[in-house]
Amino acid sequence: MKKKIMVVDDSRISEIKIRKLLEDTDFEVVAYCENGEDAIARYDEVQPDVVTMDIIMPGIDGLETAQVILEEHPDARIIMVSSLAYDDTIEEADRIGAKGFLYKPLERQPFLEALEQALI
Repeated sequence: MKKKIMVVDDSRISEIKIRKLLEDTDFEVVAYCENGEDAIARYDEVQPDVVTMDIIMPGIDGLETAQVILEEHPDARIIMVSSLAYDDTIEEADRIGAKGFLYKPLERQPFLEALEQALI
């Protein structure tokens, strides 16, 4: 059975790229959320194995969204994904409890390794 991925990103292009990266793997995108509010609302319904979370989004950002999800679901596995991040952003993601941090554009092998690592 494939592992369920929830993509949280305001860019539909990012979601499409992630779907392509996951072709012929043990992972599949089962939900796409364009913003943090949607991700928080749908997490229970989807029950993903891993969440990929963009940081810069309209409304509440990815760090705040991850924090809310992790407060409600301490076992959630969230990988932060961003094209813009500074050391303090990465430290904040780590402090919140994110399982990893990846820079866009995503590359297949490091992405798959981060997903596998998040499941350990």
